[in-house]
Amino acid sequence: MPRPALKTLTYSAMHFCVAISVAFVLTGSWKAALAIGMIEPLIQTVAYALHERVWERLGMARAPAAAEPAQTA
Repeated sequence: MPRPALKTLTYSAMHFCVAISVAFVLTGSWKAALAIGMIEPLIQTVAYALHERVWERLGMARAPAAAEPAQTA
C-alpha cells in the first residue's frame, strides 16, 4: 500500500476515535456520539486526502530526508 494511502487510513482511524470520544463527552449519548463520530471523520478524511494532493501539486510536500541538502555548521 502506498505511504500516502496508509497515512490517510491511519489518520482516519485515529480521527474516528477522537470524534466519537468528544461527541460522547459533549452529548452523553453513545447513539449520538457514534452518529456524529462516523459522519464527521469520513468527510474530514476526504478533505485531508484532497489537501495532501493540493500540497503535492503545489510542490509544498516535504521532500524525503535523503534528498535534502546537508547543512554545514
